[in-house]
This record gives sequence, structure tokens and C-alpha cells, in this order.
Amino acid sequence: MSDFGFTELIEAQPDAIFRLNSLYSQDEDPSKVNMSIGAYRDDTGRPWILPVVKKATEIVEKDPNFNHEYMPIAGYGRFTKGAAEILFKPNEQLLKEDRICSIQSVSGTGANFTAARFLAEHYVRKSGAAVYISNPTWPVHRTIWESVNVKVETYPYWDAKNRRFDFEGTMDVMKSASEGSIFLLHACAHNPTGMDPTREQWKSMFEVLLARKHLVVFDIAYQGFASGDLDRDSWALNEFAKFDRDFFVCQSFAKNMGLYGERTGCLHYVAKNNDVKSKMQSVLCLIQRSTISNPPAYGARIAAEILNNPELFEQWKGDLRTMSSRINEMRRHLRDSLVALKTPGTWDHITEQIGMFSYTGLTPAQVQFCQEKYHLYFSANGRISMAGLNSSNVDHVAKAFDHAVREVN
Repeated sequence: MSDFGFTELIEAQPDAIFRLNSLYSQDEDPSKVNMSIGAYRDDTGRPWILPVVKKATEIVEKDPNFNHEYMPIAGYGRFTKGAAEILFKPNEQLLKEDRICSIQSVSGTGANFTAARFLAEHYVRKSGAAVYISNPTWPVHRTIWESVNVKVETYPYWDAKNRRFDFEGTMDVMKSASEGSIFLLHACAHNPTGMDPTREQWKSMFEVLLARKHLVVFDIAYQGFASGDLDRDSWALNEFAKFDRDFFVCQSFAKNMGLYGERTGCLHYVAKNNDVKSKMQSVLCLIQRSTISNPPAYGARIAAEILNNPELFEQWKGDLRTMSSRINEMRRHLRDSLVALKTPGTWDHITEQIGMFSYTGLTPAQVQFCQEKYHLYFSANGRISMAGLNSSNVDHVAKAFDHAVREVN
């Protein structure tokens, strides 16, 4: 036995998504389809570097002042300012009042972690509040909050029987949760279900959140990618901003700019007044210094060029429409193929959902059947990445789903 007790460690389970990705890579069957990882692919199944990102990269690298020096602790100001502006463009008054504190993060994951750690130290320690995450949600949400010793509770999100957002269940938990609880909300393109509240449902949820004095953290990883419209996808958080309440926003540019490996994101805190904003900036920077010290520079420079150059910004909006329209076309094609096959059940939820993912409703046993018989790789909970579908494999996927539903209970 080691003097340090390391032999008693329990081996951690590999990340389920990356394990599927590895299994897919090892599979030599030509009909294999990878619908596990949340990364955009073009209709040939290849990673797509956005044309606007290529242009911005060229501008960045040709800049005579380009270097690899450290970023400030709070990040690249030109980037964080532009990031806040695309979120809150519909709320010009908020931007004019300069009440938004923004720090650069290691993509959306880093933003979520920094928000969780801040709240654990400066809110939960005094209030004893729990954080409520949707069931289901992106698995790393739970991991992050548990890592900072915050109690994690859930609110029901997916109505499996009717394959829709469980609005009533969500409202019930928001009403019954202890006053001042933390609620983590997906601003658009809910991961993994792809099913978002309607605007009227959002408004009703906000009424309860305000009445119960809950603290809100928005996670927005798909702005512009979900619908092809930046303002539409940020509607929920702009609507909430009208109530003049403090809240946080975790923002990622992995999906909407394709900067997956560059880890480009922001954490924003919307403050009631400038005094709170300046204090918050200093405390968040202290947390930043003790975790990553300085955020990554390369992706932030590329994103900043796109966000601040009017010509590139317009091109980016076109690239967003290209991605979202292809995803929507795959949704329609998959649904129509299942209907044509007379696959048991209803499949309209596939086109009612939005964003990168679809919660198909397939059971773990049916998912396993699809993997073994048809070489399809996707999450055991039935979540598929729509980006993994293309015109050459979508009918194969529909055939597999049809067979699985008929064959496996």
C-alpha cells in the first residue's frame, strides 16, 4: 500500500461522449455514423471552418503587433465588450448604463465554473442555497457545481410521455424551492432535449423566479446557431434583464463560431448599479487568477475581429444561417423518413426542437441496438447530434431507428 493512500483511489469512469467518439473512430464499418459529439459538420461529414473565421484569422495573424503575450486577467477587452454587445443588443439602455461586468473564460465550461465558484464562496456559504439544474441537462453542469460543494437539485424538464418541455413540472419546482435558490437556465437550444420554452412560458417562469427571489444563471452556448438569428436566441435573457435584477450569463463561442478547440467564452454579470459591477470585476479576477491566471488569446482575437468589424459581422450572420438551416433540413428529413417508414410513435418533436441536439425518445436498449446492428454512435439517453446527419446517411439512420423501435421494447 502506498504511504500516500493513492492505491485506494477509485478509477473514474471515462466521459461517455468522448468514449463514444473513440469507439466510432475504431469502427471500420463504412456505414458508421457519429451522432455523439456536439460539433458542427458540413453535408460531407467534415468539420467546417467558418469562412468568416478564415478571414478573421488572416487579419489577426497579419497584424504587425500579433504576439503570444499574456492576456489581462479579465481577458481581451475588445472581445469581452463585443461579446456583451451581441447578447444585449436588443437592450440598448442596459448597455448605455454600463452595468455589465464581463470576464473572458475558457469557453462556456470555464464561465460556468467561475460563476459556480463565485456563488459558492460569496452566496451559498451565507445562504445555504442549492442550485437547481434541469433534468436532463449537460452532465458537466452537475459536475461543476458538485466540485465547489454546492448542493445540486433538479427541476423536471423533459416530459417523456408527450415528448415536450415539462412546463408544469418546472413551474412547480420553482414555486416550491426555498426562497433565494439558484436556478441554472438554458437560454436557447436546451442541451440535450433541444426543446425550449415558448415566450409566454418564459414570462411565467420569470414571474415565479422573481417572486421567490431566486438567483438566475443563464447558459447560452448556441446564440445564432439555434435559429440563425442572434437576437431571437438571446430573447430570454434580454426579457429577464427588464426586471432590473442581478443575474449571470455563461457564454460560449464554440458552436456559433466553430472555435471549439480555442476555448473562447465569457462570463457576464448584470448588476443593479456600477458600484456592484466594479466590486464584482475585482472578485471574479481574483478567482480567475487562482484557476487559469490568464485566458487564451488566439480565439479571443479571432472572435473580437468578427464582433467589431461590420463587414465580418454581417458575413458571420450569414454563416450562422448556413449552419442552422442545414441542421433544420436534417431535422425535417429525419422526421419525414420516419413518417414514410410508418415508424411507430410520433416524431414531430424532432422538428419542434431546435439547435445542435435532438432528444429522440429512444430507450438505452434501442440505442444499443442501433450501435450494434447499424453502427450508429449516440448517447444512451437517446440524444443525437443533428450535425452528424447528412444527405448521405440520414435515411440509414431513419431505417435504424425504425428497426430499433419495432424490434426492441
